[in-house]
Amino acid sequence: MSKVRNQYSMQNPLTQYPAPPFSEQPQAAPGLDAQMQPKPDHGEHSYQGFGRLRGRKALITGADSGIGRAVAIAFAREGADVVLNYLPVEERDAREVVGLIEAEGRKAVTLPGDIKDEAFCTQLVNQAHEALGGLDILVNVAGKQVAQKSIGELSTEQFDATFKTNVYALFWLCKAAVPLMPAGATIINTASIQSYQPSVTLLDYASTKAAIVAFTKALAKQVIERGIRVNAVAPGPVWTVLQPSGGQPQEKLPHFGEQSPMKRPGQPAECAPLYVLLASQESSYITGEVFGVTGGNPLP
Repeated sequence: MSKVRNQYSMQNPLTQYPAPPFSEQPQAAPGLDAQMQPKPDHGEHSYQGFGRLRGRKALITGADSGIGRAVAIAFAREGADVVLNYLPVEERDAREVVGLIEAEGRKAVTLPGDIKDEAFCTQLVNQAHEALGGLDILVNVAGKQVAQKSIGELSTEQFDATFKTNVYALFWLCKAAVPLMPAGATIINTASIQSYQPSVTLLDYASTKAAIVAFTKALAKQVIERGIRVNAVAPGPVWTVLQPSGGQPQEKLPHFGEQSPMKRPGQPAECAPLYVLLASQESSYITGEVFGVTGGNPLP
């Protein structure tokens, strides 16, 4: 954890958060943040809001843990009401996020379910719109990442599930949301440094993240005539439960993030402010862009 809980105090970014080595800590997918060591920082104690999303209505997938959790906390502290989507087995983490949102006096609605199902995605958007009395921010964070050492070990079932979670769900959610969104609304997708610099063990995952970059740029051109902006955040190595629950080979986990120029992984709390910016009116002239949070590894 950061030694300084206020993230707005000047600090050395190299030593602000834990650096490798880490312990091997296998979990069954999708995993729980509560079992990670060291525990990720989602901004629970560090993020301060300034009212930049006051009155806004957001749907966030993968909102129980990792980057999605950090975004949900930040959005609530900026004044937004939030619908959280996650898998039912992640209820323990999700309830913690609900408590943090409600502590800010904001509305938190939980709609768990599997976004690999088209009918559920459509239902999720419609129910979020109804529960919040509108929908003007859609944040697609939920993702599937399972490392495989060779293409021979990558099954059709895994390839299909990764594309369904990362790309098809994105399409279904955006398709359902756009007709409901007013001018000024925003969609924020989650790409990855893997979109541009794929790891040898992440053939299917990297392919989906490259697709998300193209999807974001194309959709942005389609919907700007409606006054809707679409952008993407592309994280590098970030300390989330996705990593120990199959996203990385266990033997690589102790050195996770070590190859970045900062010599450490990022924390979810270091990603959330960028999502806030892209959701807010402060970014009114930005659409169709991809922003890296990579610890110094530049995107093209």
